[in-house]
Amino acid sequence: MKQRLVTPENKKWWTLAAVSVGLFMIMLDNTVVNVALPSIRQSLGMSIEGLEWIVAGYALTFAAFMLIGGKLADFLGRRLIFMVGLGVFTAASLACGLAPSGGFLVAARIVQGLGGALMNPATLSIITTTFEPRERGKAIGIWAGVSAMALAIGPLVGGLLTEHVNWNWIFFINVPIGILGLLATPVFIDESRDSSAEQRLDVPGLATSAIGLFALTYAFIEANNYGWTSARILAAFAVAVVALVSFALLERHQRAPMLDLSLFRNRTFGGANASMLFVGLAMFGTFFYVSLYMQNVLGYSPVEAGASFLPMTVLVILIAPRAGALTDRVGSRWLVGGGMTLLAAMLFYYTQLGAHESFPAILPGLLLGGFGMGMTMTPITAAAMSAVAVDKAGVGSAVLNSSRQVGGSLGIAVMGSIVASNSSYLGGFHDALRVGSLLCVAGALVAVTAIRKVEHAQRGQTLAEAA
Repeated sequence: MKQRLVTPENKKWWTLAAVSVGLFMIMLDNTVVNVALPSIRQSLGMSIEGLEWIVAGYALTFAAFMLIGGKLADFLGRRLIFMVGLGVFTAASLACGLAPSGGFLVAARIVQGLGGALMNPATLSIITTTFEPRERGKAIGIWAGVSAMALAIGPLVGGLLTEHVNWNWIFFINVPIGILGLLATPVFIDESRDSSAEQRLDVPGLATSAIGLFALTYAFIEANNYGWTSARILAAFAVAVVALVSFALLERHQRAPMLDLSLFRNRTFGGANASMLFVGLAMFGTFFYVSLYMQNVLGYSPVEAGASFLPMTVLVILIAPRAGALTDRVGSRWLVGGGMTLLAAMLFYYTQLGAHESFPAILPGLLLGGFGMGMTMTPITAAAMSAVAVDKAGVGSAVLNSSRQVGGSLGIAVMGSIVASNSSYLGGFHDALRVGSLLCVAGALVAVTAIRKVEHAQRGQTLAEAA
């Protein structure tokens, strides 16, 4: 039976399915918890600050350790690190569901974020090393579609489980899936690593990048709570600057650096990462505040708000793989530019909405967003990974994902400040959307000026080198 199901010709697609299971879990947990927070607060007697750490703790460790996860995947083995991350994430999910107190839950969420940071770069680097360049865009399209689908349905899944079962089950559902993934991974995924003679673990780089990214993300997330000029936030920014500058200086002089800064000399790699940063800046905060608009202004329940995003979810699922296949033929440049222009149109459209809108009034924006996200995420990812040698795929993937996470953290903070600065929530919401729309336009301009189509190269060689 196994021989009929898994053949040399189709094993790569089973590999894609295996890593997609892990990816789905970690992306789902970015958003599934939000609608369950009131129930968690009532059950565990937590403060508002404690609830914020349930969300922020996961995001902080996920962003801060992403680059480390990519480096470890290249250094120790991508399958090994994927399985370690999956094991940590599964165990932490069980601990979250069994949490007897708020502090225990926050600690388990932080460990969960660490597991996600180990898994996420490994998923994309495994795909990059498994698929030939002619099929890589399609595979990355499926990868991006799974990621977007998990993010989009998270609120709906969280609302359904919280209302009809119990909030604990938003974490318990990860356990059987994680165990299945651990059993399937050795069967369907071959081990791969960076085999270069000079490869070694860059401990100073790991430490300074982790501290810098953690401090930077913490400062952006907590600035609205403590004030942008408070001693705590200023100190966090200072630590971030010192650590990240130290990281850059160390990497310039390391014989085998964790992050080869020369990667950013490639316009396609730099442009793709900049575009991804703009996506995070504009869209993470938008999804957060559109959800609040639906619930706090229009009076939607958490389940209704989550279900409202389903049209966008369906479009992303349908379009992302097709955009990946199209990327293989025409390149990423105009697809990213067009997709981000559609996202800018979506945000501008929502600036026209009032306090008494029906769902048909919201739907056009969701459709624009579905087309825009589907056209944008896969080509950005394909462009960045095409500019990185296969044996550096883990680090390339980690940098790209860090760009999204850091941009998202900053975007939520910036949009939160804009919303809070207006005496009317609706007025502040509209101002934040206008800023988000401009950020998408800026991302589109970066994409069309920096990203270039290159011809496929042989495995182990960057496409940039072949151009």
